[in-house]
Amino acid sequence: MKQKTGLFFGSFNPVHTGHMIVAAYMREFTDLDQVWFVVSPQNPLKDKSSLLPDHHRLMLLKTAIENDPAFKVSDIEFKMPKPSYTIDTLTWLSEKYPERDFVLIAGTDILDSFHKWKNYQVLLEYYSVYIYSRPGFDAGKYTRHSSIKFIDAPLMEISSSFIRNAISKGKDVRYMLPPRVWEYIKEMHFYEK
Repeated sequence: MKQKTGLFFGSFNPVHTGHMIVAAYMREFTDLDQVWFVVSPQNPLKDKSSLLPDHHRLMLLKTAIENDPAFKVSDIEFKMPKPSYTIDTLTWLSEKYPERDFVLIAGTDILDSFHKWKNYQVLLEYYSVYIYSRPGFDAGKYTRHSSIKFIDAPLMEISSSFIRNAISKGKDVRYMLPPRVWEYIKEMHFYEK
Protein backbone atom coordinates (compact mmCIF):
# COMPACT_ATOMS: atom_id res chain seq x y z
CA MET A 1 0.00 0.00 0.00
CA LYS A 2 1.26 3.48 -0.89
CA GLN A 3 2.43 5.80 1.88
CA LYS A 4 0.22 8.87 1.97
CA THR A 5 2.52 11.88 2.10
CA GLY A 6 1.41 15.45 2.61
CA LEU A 7 3.38 18.16 0.84
CA PHE A 8 3.38 21.46 2.74
CA PHE A 9 4.79 24.10 0.35
CA GLY A 10 6.00 27.48 1.50
CA SER A 11 8.72 30.09 1.76
CA PHE A 12 9.01 29.31 5.49
CA ASN A 13 10.57 32.75 6.00
CA PRO A 14 10.83 31.83 8.83
CA VAL A 15 9.16 28.57 9.83
CA HIS A 16 7.08 29.22 12.97
CA THR A 17 4.92 27.33 15.45
CA GLY A 18 1.85 27.90 13.26
CA HIS A 19 3.45 25.89 10.45
CA MET A 20 4.48 23.18 12.90
CA ILE A 21 1.00 22.94 14.46
CA VAL A 22 -0.70 22.66 11.06
CA ALA A 23 1.80 20.00 9.90
CA ALA A 24 1.44 18.02 13.15
CA TYR A 25 -2.36 18.25 12.98
CA MET A 26 -2.38 17.00 9.37
CA ARG A 27 -0.12 14.11 10.32
CA GLU A 28 -2.04 13.08 13.44
CA PHE A 29 -5.68 13.82 12.54
CA THR A 30 -5.85 12.86 8.85
CA ASP A 31 -4.82 9.74 6.93
CA LEU A 32 -1.33 11.10 6.17
CA ASP A 33 1.66 8.91 7.08
CA GLN A 34 4.20 11.70 6.79
CA VAL A 35 4.44 15.44 6.01
CA TRP A 36 7.18 16.87 3.83
CA PHE A 37 7.96 20.59 4.04
CA VAL A 38 8.77 21.76 0.49
CA VAL A 39 10.79 24.97 0.67
CA SER A 40 10.00 27.34 -2.20
CA PRO A 41 13.05 29.09 -3.61
CA GLN A 42 11.17 32.06 -4.96
CA ASN A 43 7.52 32.95 -5.18
CA PRO A 44 7.04 35.37 -8.09
CA LEU A 45 4.21 36.99 -6.09
CA LYS A 46 6.32 37.76 -3.01
CA ASP A 47 8.83 40.51 -2.31
CA LYS A 48 12.29 38.94 -2.49
CA SER A 49 14.06 41.63 -0.45
CA SER A 50 12.85 40.16 2.87
CA LEU A 51 13.46 36.56 1.78
CA LEU A 52 16.32 34.82 3.58
CA PRO A 53 18.69 32.90 1.29
CA ASP A 54 17.44 29.40 0.45
CA HIS A 55 20.05 27.54 2.52
CA HIS A 56 19.13 29.48 5.68
CA ARG A 57 15.39 28.80 5.34
CA LEU A 58 16.19 25.14 4.70
CA MET A 59 18.42 25.04 7.78
CA LEU A 60 15.73 26.68 9.95
CA LEU A 61 13.25 23.99 8.87
CA LYS A 62 15.70 21.15 9.51
CA THR A 63 16.33 22.69 12.94
CA ALA A 64 12.56 22.88 13.58
CA ILE A 65 11.80 19.24 12.77
CA GLU A 66 15.03 17.87 14.28
CA ASN A 67 14.81 14.08 14.02
CA ASP A 68 11.03 13.67 13.94
CA PRO A 69 10.30 10.74 11.58
CA ALA A 70 6.80 12.16 10.87
CA PHE A 71 8.42 15.08 9.02
CA LYS A 72 10.91 15.61 6.22
CA VAL A 73 12.35 18.75 4.59
CA SER A 74 12.66 18.86 0.80
CA ASP A 75 14.73 21.25 -1.29
CA ILE A 76 13.48 19.74 -4.56
CA GLU A 77 12.25 23.09 -5.87
CA PHE A 78 15.77 24.57 -5.57
CA LYS A 79 16.82 22.21 -8.37
CA MET A 80 13.87 22.92 -10.66
CA PRO A 81 13.41 25.72 -13.22
CA LYS A 82 12.22 28.98 -11.68
CA PRO A 83 9.61 30.01 -11.00
CA SER A 84 8.60 26.57 -9.79
CA TYR A 85 5.07 25.33 -10.37
CA THR A 86 3.32 23.00 -7.94
CA ILE A 87 2.11 20.63 -10.67
CA ASP A 88 5.70 20.17 -11.96
CA THR A 89 6.98 19.44 -8.46
CA LEU A 90 4.16 16.95 -7.80
CA THR A 91 4.81 15.20 -11.13
CA TRP A 92 8.56 14.97 -10.48
CA LEU A 93 8.08 13.65 -6.93
CA SER A 94 5.46 11.11 -8.06
CA GLU A 95 7.89 9.74 -10.65
CA LYS A 96 10.79 9.63 -8.18
CA TYR A 97 8.74 8.10 -5.33
CA PRO A 98 6.16 5.79 -6.94
CA GLU A 99 5.57 4.12 -3.55
CA ARG A 100 4.04 7.37 -2.24
CA ASP A 101 0.64 8.93 -2.75
CA PHE A 102 1.21 12.71 -2.55
CA VAL A 103 -1.36 15.11 -1.13
CA LEU A 104 -1.08 18.90 -1.34
CA ILE A 105 -1.52 20.72 2.01
CA ALA A 106 -2.59 24.35 1.64
CA GLY A 107 -4.46 27.13 3.40
CA THR A 108 -7.80 28.61 2.37
CA ASP A 109 -5.82 31.64 1.13
CA ILE A 110 -4.87 29.74 -2.07
CA LEU A 111 -8.48 29.23 -3.10
CA ASP A 112 -9.00 32.70 -4.58
CA SER A 113 -6.22 32.19 -7.12
CA PHE A 114 -6.14 28.39 -7.45
CA HIS A 115 -7.89 28.54 -10.85
CA LYS A 116 -4.87 30.55 -12.11
CA TRP A 117 -2.35 27.86 -11.16
CA LYS A 118 -0.54 26.06 -13.98
CA ASN A 119 -2.55 22.96 -14.96
CA TYR A 120 -4.76 23.17 -11.86
CA GLN A 121 -7.32 20.82 -13.47
CA VAL A 122 -4.62 18.16 -13.91
CA LEU A 123 -3.56 18.67 -10.29
CA LEU A 124 -7.14 18.06 -9.11
CA GLU A 125 -7.48 15.03 -11.37
CA TYR A 126 -4.43 13.22 -9.99
CA TYR A 127 -3.92 14.60 -6.46
CA SER A 128 -5.90 15.35 -3.34
CA VAL A 129 -5.70 18.78 -1.71
CA TYR A 130 -6.14 19.13 2.06
CA ILE A 131 -7.17 22.67 2.91
CA TYR A 132 -6.83 24.19 6.38
CA SER A 133 -8.39 27.50 7.48
CA ARG A 134 -6.46 30.75 7.37
CA PRO A 135 -7.72 33.90 9.10
CA GLY A 136 -9.80 36.13 6.84
CA PHE A 137 -10.55 33.48 4.21
CA ASP A 138 -14.02 31.95 4.22
CA ALA A 139 -13.91 28.40 2.90
CA GLY A 140 -17.71 28.29 2.63
CA LYS A 141 -17.86 30.40 -0.53
CA TYR A 142 -15.77 28.02 -2.65
CA THR A 143 -17.01 25.42 -5.08
CA ARG A 144 -16.62 21.92 -3.74
CA HIS A 145 -14.50 19.45 -5.68
CA SER A 146 -14.08 15.76 -4.89
CA SER A 147 -10.27 16.18 -4.71
CA ILE A 148 -10.46 19.02 -2.18
CA LYS A 149 -10.93 18.09 1.45
CA PHE A 150 -11.40 20.77 4.11
CA ILE A 151 -9.56 19.88 7.32
CA ASP A 152 -10.67 21.45 10.58
CA ALA A 153 -7.14 22.21 11.82
CA PRO A 154 -6.61 24.86 14.53
CA LEU A 155 -6.85 28.40 13.15
CA MET A 156 -3.42 30.03 13.27
CA GLU A 157 -3.34 33.83 13.50
CA ILE A 158 0.46 33.85 13.25
CA SER A 159 2.36 34.57 10.03
CA SER A 160 5.98 34.74 8.91
CA SER A 161 5.55 38.39 7.89
CA PHE A 162 4.29 39.24 11.40
CA ILE A 163 7.35 37.53 12.90
CA ARG A 164 9.80 39.28 10.54
CA ASN A 165 8.19 42.63 11.29
CA ALA A 166 8.22 42.02 15.07
CA ILE A 167 11.90 41.00 15.05
CA SER A 168 12.80 44.10 13.02
CA LYS A 169 11.17 46.17 15.80
CA GLY A 170 13.16 44.38 18.50
CA LYS A 171 10.22 42.34 19.83
CA ASP A 172 10.76 39.04 21.62
CA VAL A 173 8.78 36.43 19.64
CA ARG A 174 10.62 33.38 20.97
CA TYR A 175 7.38 31.57 21.91
CA MET A 176 6.07 31.83 18.34
CA LEU A 177 8.99 29.85 16.96
CA PRO A 178 10.43 26.41 17.65
CA PRO A 179 13.10 27.06 20.36
CA ARG A 180 16.13 26.15 18.26
CA VAL A 181 14.79 28.21 15.33
CA TRP A 182 14.59 31.25 17.63
CA GLU A 183 18.18 30.64 18.77
CA TYR A 184 19.41 30.34 15.17
CA ILE A 185 17.61 33.55 14.13
CA LYS A 186 19.05 35.48 17.11
CA GLU A 187 22.54 34.11 16.57
CA MET A 188 22.50 35.04 12.85
CA HIS A 189 20.73 38.39 13.44
CA PHE A 190 18.09 37.53 10.84
CA TYR A 191 15.26 40.02 10.18
CA GLU A 192 16.82 42.71 12.34
CA LYS A 193 16.92 46.22 10.84
